[in-house]
Amino acid sequence: MIEEKKVTSEKVVLIGVITQHQDEGQSNEYLDELEFLTLTAGGKSVKRFTQKLETPNPKTFIGAGKLDTVKSYMDANNIETAIFDDELSSSQLRNIEKVLDCKVLDRTNLILDIFARRAQTSYARTQVELAQCQYLLPRLTRLWTHLERQKGGIGMRGPGETEIETDRRIIRDKITLLKKKLKIIDKQMAVQRKNRGKMVRVALVGYTNVGKSTLMNVVSKSNVFAENKLFATLDTTVRKVVIKNIPFLLTDTVGFIRKLPTQLVESFKSTLDEVREADLLLHVVDISHPNFEDHIASVNKILGEIKSADKPTIMVFNKIDDYQHQTIDEDDLVTEKTKEHYTLAEWEKTWMNKLENNCLFISALNKENLEEFRAKVFEDVKKIHITRFPYNDFLYEEYVEEK
Repeated sequence: MIEEKKVTSEKVVLIGVITQHQDEGQSNEYLDELEFLTLTAGGKSVKRFTQKLETPNPKTFIGAGKLDTVKSYMDANNIETAIFDDELSSSQLRNIEKVLDCKVLDRTNLILDIFARRAQTSYARTQVELAQCQYLLPRLTRLWTHLERQKGGIGMRGPGETEIETDRRIIRDKITLLKKKLKIIDKQMAVQRKNRGKMVRVALVGYTNVGKSTLMNVVSKSNVFAENKLFATLDTTVRKVVIKNIPFLLTDTVGFIRKLPTQLVESFKSTLDEVREADLLLHVVDISHPNFEDHIASVNKILGEIKSADKPTIMVFNKIDDYQHQTIDEDDLVTEKTKEHYTLAEWEKTWMNKLENNCLFISALNKENLEEFRAKVFEDVKKIHITRFPYNDFLYEEYVEEK
């Protein structure tokens, strides 16, 4: 008989720092996000460690005493994985591994692992593999040797290579091959985009896990993979959508995140080309998240980096069904009203009011306010469509259904 094998989550500890640039509140929020990343990767956080430092320790990220405390806890609870909230240098990684004697990951490595799990197409897998190689190159000190792969033959005999030099040469060769492969795919993708003609292009952008794929499924009546986990979507999906009498292309893109590894931004350049070439951006925001304003700032920062910040944009505040605000009792004269106490109506009167008509509140999951969403998207697409087709080159005349 085949024995049933129970799949258990890998137990991990999370480690972060509180610095002059990152206060305790921000540190806890980043660790919450790191815990969600860990859950997405198949791990389970059992303990958090934080330390107040002016700047992270250049040798071990955290102090030697705190590192000993972490080791004692891990040994006592039989935990073999430690995840740090920031990217570690090769020397920090080496020093920490010597002390903890366990598997040590940083935020970048964890995100790359999730990307590797989620990548479905050859294109996405190649992009992730390139990012992994670029991350791995300066961190090869603990890998096995590949001396059997050294070239030989006449004229090839020399003083020899150290193990680390051999590893680096192999990784560099692989990076070169992957970049060549991506260039070929980039050309194919550029041809695909060119073949789409002059149709108006609309791209969904936003932080990871804000409901972009769910909204894509509702609007385009497609079946794009959507899940309540980070980075559920890696592969760009394009669908043709018709609202009233105007057709346009709707693109679902990879979600952004704070502290996004630079290797991923570079290797996913072609995926982000869909955003660069879009005529209209739908910036989807999870308004139920307590720090959604920080998420907006992070997305805007990345849009600025890829030179897409000045594109026409509609802010779509999603998940209004999950939004909850704190209340103040009538007889409470002490508690000061803050953003946590704002209702949706009050939020609309804040900086959101400056967005004028480019602001929508919806629930893609429960299909709330979707008619208002479609009407707004139709109006904005129509403006672009008319300038592109001044002779009203629509599929058919607009009509209103009789009730």
